[in-house]
Amino acid sequence: MTANRPLPLLSDVNRFFWTSGSDGRLRFLRCRECRAWAHPPQPACRSCGATDLAPETVSGRAKVLGWTINHQPWHPAFPPPYVIAVVAMAEDEGVRLTTNIVDVDHEQLFVGMEVDVVFHQDDDVWIPLFRPAEDSQ
Repeated sequence: MTANRPLPLLSDVNRFFWTSGSDGRLRFLRCRECRAWAHPPQPACRSCGATDLAPETVSGRAKVLGWTINHQPWHPAFPPPYVIAVVAMAEDEGVRLTTNIVDVDHEQLFVGMEVDVVFHQDDDVWIPLFRPAEDSQ
């Protein structure tokens, strides 16, 4: 039996993010006043203070900023080795996710690698993971 990964606690503020993968599209909040992206989900825009933020679809393309390879068996859902990475979204490099990089040999990873989102569904949550972009290999 495969162990399930720990899941985020869904709330009215973040539910759109954790369920957006159900249609294969990644979404972040965007301010309707100044058009700034906001992640993690929050009730007000960090740029202008407006409270009119709404989920908006992004391309799902990102760039690897850094990573580590975990060799420790911390949780049964994550058999080592696995990659923990920080990626910056193409729409705004200030929007970053800590995620796992999948479908790549660890030795092939590099800073600046272009990656695309893929989703791992667990219950009613779609976890955004990233794999190397087909057009960047």
